[in-house]
Amino acid sequence: MTDDFDLDQLTNAMHGASPAPDDAKRDANIALSEQNFEKLHAARQGSSDAARLIPDRPEKLGFIAGVRNMLKSLSTKSALAATTSIATLGLALFVVLPNVNMQDLRTAQKSDPQPVAITQDIKSDEGTAIAHAEVTEELLPESAPVIEIAPEAAIGGLMIASDQMASSPPVARSSGAISGYTEIPSPVQPDIMPTPEANTESFANEEPHALKITSEEPVSTFSIDVDTASYAIVRSSLTQGYLPQPGAVRAEEMINYFPYDYTPPMDDLPFASTVTVTPTPWNDGTQLVHIAIQGDMPAIDDRPPLNLVFLIDTSGSMNNPDKLPLLVQSFRLMLSELRPEDSVAIITYAGSAGQVLAPTPASERATILNALTNLRAGGSTAGQAGLQQAYQVAEGMTEDGEISRVILATDGDFNVGLSSPEALKTYIADKRESGTYLSVLGFGRGNLDDATMQALAQNGNGTASYIDTLQEAQKVLVDQMSGALFPIANDVKIQVEFNPTEIAEYRLIGYETRSLRREDFNNDTVDAGEIGAGHSVTAIYEVTPVGSDAVLNDPLRYGAETTAPNSDELGFLRLRYKNPGEDTSNLIETPITATTTTASTDVNFAVSIAGFAQLLQGTDYLGSWDYDQAIALANANKGEDNFGYRAQAVTLMRLAQSLSQN
Repeated sequence: MTDDFDLDQLTNAMHGASPAPDDAKRDANIALSEQNFEKLHAARQGSSDAARLIPDRPEKLGFIAGVRNMLKSLSTKSALAATTSIATLGLALFVVLPNVNMQDLRTAQKSDPQPVAITQDIKSDEGTAIAHAEVTEELLPESAPVIEIAPEAAIGGLMIASDQMASSPPVARSSGAISGYTEIPSPVQPDIMPTPEANTESFANEEPHALKITSEEPVSTFSIDVDTASYAIVRSSLTQGYLPQPGAVRAEEMINYFPYDYTPPMDDLPFASTVTVTPTPWNDGTQLVHIAIQGDMPAIDDRPPLNLVFLIDTSGSMNNPDKLPLLVQSFRLMLSELRPEDSVAIITYAGSAGQVLAPTPASERATILNALTNLRAGGSTAGQAGLQQAYQVAEGMTEDGEISRVILATDGDFNVGLSSPEALKTYIADKRESGTYLSVLGFGRGNLDDATMQALAQNGNGTASYIDTLQEAQKVLVDQMSGALFPIANDVKIQVEFNPTEIAEYRLIGYETRSLRREDFNNDTVDAGEIGAGHSVTAIYEVTPVGSDAVLNDPLRYGAETTAPNSDELGFLRLRYKNPGEDTSNLIETPITATTTTASTDVNFAVSIAGFAQLLQGTDYLGSWDYDQAIALANANKGEDNFGYRAQAVTLMRLAQSLSQN
């Protein structure tokens, strides 16, 4: 029989013509198929023995029957993923049949549900048997490649090539074109999709301050806060396309993120305070009391030597590009700002703590960089052991007149040792008495433990920052390094007493986690925040004058009358602070006058950020004030904006506006 004859016979078959039956040829083909099957089976099993059974499969199931059983146990989505995976791995059945009637094939495919094997005669329109196929899972070797064919020729899991017929079996191949066939690309998917990591982030915040009635509670007391972590976390969320959790928004940290040009101190004081009273942009019936504190910036050459211990989290949770790799790059930037007389040590902690670099002069930059670049992430988070060793090393590095600071770089995931914020608070509070400060740098998202970071920084006489980009590392560790590392005033507390004859109600915007009791103000054993060299601090109150239509609370029927010593005063500002190394505090007092002054660009921009923070929190005190007005106020008060921080804030406001509408 010639190839031309076979081709003619196939052409006739595809047009409905039936070939003459040839019983002898049919028997010969069946015999040859059985021989080939036995050879393939023996090659697959390594011998000519019968297929071996396993305990969980006492019966030998056919390939299609096995697939059928598998699909029964899967959901629709799982079944789709499974069948896609089977095709991708090359488990395909390729059958070439002449003179195939498609309706007969569909019927044949469903006609035998036997689980062990599928044996099917395919007949022509006239009922003549033209092919015989037996399918078992041993029919194809494991290495059999997939040959994709035109979609119109594929029926379920059985693929039929009808465009071209060759006298010899088709050549299997894994890539390239086959004449007469169309390759169908299919997505590569795993059999089991990986489960995404759970988001375990937690944030240390309280509900926004409620409105206070001045006649009932005239005094407000809190610790200053120069942390900036909240703003960077908000930025990270917005640039990733989602609104931040309300608990992640701390208004004071967003306001204090920006540099301001407030009035500098005089008369050898470590800082100066300025109070501005201005109309509230979101409420015509109230006013804002803007309190600005500007720290002194001594000459950098006058600072004492600095001893730094980099305490680096190298646990498994740090194994992400925005964690340990960004951390290493960030510390590289910081090294360029250190002087030769400064020194650096590196402690890492994972399953256990260890010293990677002994105290080394900052002039040996190559040695420090080599230790940093060789860090690898893995293991659990032995935070307690790391802190203990870091403090021990820092105390050993310190000499008289020098400053030592531990800089903890972590995603906040402490799961071995002192893992609760309260336990960490107690430990750090005991250690800060040694004179070694602790600052915290947060990296990465997904398991950021803000509560732990806040407990460490607030009780370690340090600051907490979040670094999500190398630009943020430049701001925190280069541009503002002096403020972050060199304190000029410790335990700084603010207390404002409002005059009830002038102010009916008030509320403090932010500082929820920094609230102090009234009696804590004069208690020098109560810890508070620190001001670093050149730091500025902003606090904003919204106050409601007596007689304003904006007063929300009715007067008490039996309330006691209060007479203020000077009705021209809205209130009285008191500040307490300690000089570094001293245990006794100093007091600064300033009256808050009723005179409304023209707000500066810095004051107005700070107010726009206060409004932005409240929009993100969903506060009820803004009325109809919205993102458009916040954007307009910020845009009009960007000032010089040398590094583009304020322009970036406007961009974030616009992002938040768009996301809030989805």
